[in-house]
Amino acid sequence: MFQIKKNIIILFALVLLSEFTYANSNTRNQIIIDISEQRLYLFEKDILKQSFPVSTSSLGEGSIENSFKTPLGLHQIKEKIGTNVPINTIFIARENTSKKAKIIYKKIDSDDDYVTSRILWLDGLEIGKNKGSGVDSYDRYIYIHGTHEEGLIGQKASHGCIRMFNQDVIYLYNKVEEGTKVLIRT
Repeated sequence: MFQIKKNIIILFALVLLSEFTYANSNTRNQIIIDISEQRLYLFEKDILKQSFPVSTSSLGEGSIENSFKTPLGLHQIKEKIGTNVPINTIFIARENTSKKAKIIYKKIDSDDDYVTSRILWLDGLEIGKNKGSGVDSYDRYIYIHGTHEEGLIGQKASHGCIRMFNQDVIYLYNKVEEGTKVLIRT
């Protein structure tokens, strides 16, 4: 039963990947973030290599500035921040604070929204949808990043970004490069 379910997930992800055909990606990896599954799929040369649980916005999907929603559509990784930084390090305004977050493993939504371990800063590629005035993912500081609220991974809990387990975001960070295409869809 598990193998059948895994094969269905892989087929589903490959269908989603077909949406990249118009993107002309020059990188070997692509990422699909499926909000309905709360999963991130990493593909290498059209082959599913890894799948990770994530958390997207607790407020749903959308691109409007200050909405705290997760934007949909095609993006690329514009900047990678945090090379060789120790796991669970807190970033504020993309700057390494050299402080470590205390990881919350229970399903607790704390008052803090720490960005930890690594940052993959996304840039929208669709004018009017996730790029341009009032909807720009890059200007909205939309990242794939680690979180101290690991107990909430797998459910909608973020303030717009895509949160990952710290170990997972470090792994992903080391596998992808700037320019990697990222499709966020429901």
